[in-house]
Amino acid sequence: MDHRPLGHTGFLVSPIGFGAFKIGRNEGTKYPAGYALPEDREAQRLLNGVLDLGVNLIDTAPAYGTSEERIGRLLAGRRAEFVISTKVGESFDEGQSSYDFSTAAVAASIERSLRRLRTDVLDLVFVHAHGGDVQILEETDVVAALHAARQRGDVRKIGFSGKTVAAARSAMEWADALMVEYHADDVSHAEVMADAAKMGVGVIVKKALASGRLEPERAIGHALRHSGVTSVLVGTLCLEHLRENVRYAEKTLSDPCAGAAREA
Repeated sequence: MDHRPLGHTGFLVSPIGFGAFKIGRNEGTKYPAGYALPEDREAQRLLNGVLDLGVNLIDTAPAYGTSEERIGRLLAGRRAEFVISTKVGESFDEGQSSYDFSTAAVAASIERSLRRLRTDVLDLVFVHAHGGDVQILEETDVVAALHAARQRGDVRKIGFSGKTVAAARSAMEWADALMVEYHADDVSHAEVMADAAKMGVGVIVKKALASGRLEPERAIGHALRHSGVTSVLVGTLCLEHLRENVRYAEKTLSDPCAGAAREA
């Protein structure tokens, strides 16, 4: 699978990225069906299979339960083969999310992620914002704290993963990348995604399948046909499903008519 530039970050990433939520957390999810967390052997087989397929973008977060720790431990020997993105701001404990965007909390979160992921530097760190994302950007220290982490060398690039178009547009002023929800049932970010790409801000799509409610082939095609999108995150515990999603991406990107149909 060909890798593509993620804006001006310098990273080359696969058009399908792996969302590692399901290997670490199965409480408080938005998926239509429940699932058991995989045992270590299953998780290791899945993660190695992800890399073997050429999928080199792996997305995780402190709020994804044991996801960071498992990636760090189970892929310790393959760290050079993937771009890791994680987040700051949200934690998930005892079935509840909590949020802290203070300087101290961001620094502590990055330190924990470095340790859990067994790496000297985090490739990409996003603000993990809730619905009050404009207020988070305007009234907390999170952006300054991320800049400081990048200056220290703990983080290579920084970004924003939020809910609203207004916050995404505001984040374009400082972010290296945006992570936005985009699918047939929610195209609200379409214009800001195109504007971000013109500015060299990388765009990664989350929830392209609407948390499992949309048919994968059409949903992946829809997301990748947007001119600003570099990669679409897919979360799964089934390697064959991921293999199919990679095929859908390759089919979309190899379609000679896709360029003419790409959305602004």
